[in-house]
Amino acid sequence: MGRGKIEIKRIENTTNRQVTFCKRRNGLLKKAFELSVLCDAEVAVVVFSSRGKLYEFSSQSMKKTIEKYKKSTAENSHGGAITEANTQYWQQEAAKLRQQIEILNNTNRNLLGDGITDMNQKDLKQLEAKIDRAHGKVRKRKEEKCVEEIERLQRKEHQLQQANDYLRSRIMESQCNQNMNMLVPHPHPEYDALPPFDTRNYMHANLMLPAHHYARQELTTLHLG
Repeated sequence: MGRGKIEIKRIENTTNRQVTFCKRRNGLLKKAFELSVLCDAEVAVVVFSSRGKLYEFSSQSMKKTIEKYKKSTAENSHGGAITEANTQYWQQEAAKLRQQIEILNNTNRNLLGDGITDMNQKDLKQLEAKIDRAHGKVRKRKEEKCVEEIERLQRKEHQLQQANDYLRSRIMESQCNQNMNMLVPHPHPEYDALPPFDTRNYMHANLMLPAHHYARQELTTLHLG
């Protein structure tokens, strides 16, 4: 026969309660040990009997495990509070943004002329003031754009004037160089074609005298001697 199902309630008989405590305590500590070994888990079990006697099991250090447990529960509690506060904050911000969007949409429709028939005199005056302010901003921006365009054109004109002056100075310089070249004399091309003078190509003037001149000079010398 199989074991019968035990009703989970306090055992009134003291002896039976003590025996059951010993058996279940040993089984609990054994299961905690098996869980730490099989699953590589950090396990700590603390049991106090009805008489206040302590029984414990820890896979590592009971003190370190308890400190780790305190730290983990503190972070979770603070994290939950922070998360709830953040959720409420962002919900409020979202509601404000939706309200602002609704106001802007209504204002845009009114500026386009929609829904103004149902507006009272005060709202119409406010709308008129908004339109006047917007018109003034548009006019001011338009004037600023015109001034910027005029300044840009003036800068462009100044650059073109500088380029024009530079080209004129180069043209005048080129014309002056041409006039100077025309005033400088150039040798005739026929003279340039003649070979350079070489004294070796000509005989000395004394060598061109007749032979009897040398003979007469020799006789005169002999006679005087």
